[in-house]
Amino acid sequence: MFSRKADPAPHKPTGRAMANPTFSVFGTDIRIKGDVTASADLHIDGKVEGDVTCTALVQGESGEIVGAVKAESARLSGTVRGTITVRDLVVLKTARIHGDVHYDSLTIEQGAQVDGRFAPRAVGEDSAVVSLASI
Repeated sequence: MFSRKADPAPHKPTGRAMANPTFSVFGTDIRIKGDVTASADLHIDGKVEGDVTCTALVQGESGEIVGAVKAESARLSGTVRGTITVRDLVVLKTARIHGDVHYDSLTIEQGAQVDGRFAPRAVGEDSAVVSLASI
């Protein structure tokens, strides 16, 4: 009498969502000792003592990373103590970087503090930046 038709096709994500369907958030209460490697995008508000390798990194103002950062893109608002190697880097005014920075594209807001050197990535340095295939 009453029948329910099944959904003819389940929803399938398209575009970027299909290529990278997840992201991870490390809240302000998270403290990690050890390297973090993710095929997902990361948002870090807590503290990581170790190297961070991911596709895209967003760091909140309360975030702290003590170790190297390797990513396709990074948007930094907190503290990083270590070498940064990224294709596209945005350093916001609340960021504090202690270490060398290697980049292809760089944007720095007025007020950001950097204790280190900035240098464009070398030609052979492509393999240093993470790709989805390498994770």
